[in-house]
Amino acid sequence: MADTTTPGTNRPVWEAETTHPDLCDQLRKGLSEVTDPELSLNIIQLGLVRNVKINDDGAIVKMILTTPFCPYGPAMLESTRQKAEQVLERPVGIDFGMENWDFGMMEEGLGGEWGLF
Repeated sequence: MADTTTPGTNRPVWEAETTHPDLCDQLRKGLSEVTDPELSLNIIQLGLVRNVKINDDGAIVKMILTTPFCPYGPAMLESTRQKAEQVLERPVGIDFGMENWDFGMMEEGLGGEWGLF
């Protein structure tokens, strides 16, 4: 599935929003606790979680980083996996995407704080 966004926002639409909508709000709230230590924003605000697929046996979280050489990348990926497993109560794998992150992926209104929009 190609990454798409919710109209009027920069938030990516997760496949799980169709298959498991009840779990998506809980997951979004839980993943909001995983923060990029350099930017002091969480991975949901930054738009780093590009997709989530959930089935009865497990889940896959597609995630990117703000930069390919992020020194905190491995820790953030592992924190995301652990938090998703805790919230979803099933095994979770991380699909590390190669999509380039940009400021336009941030939640609406956050770029203004940095003078970007």
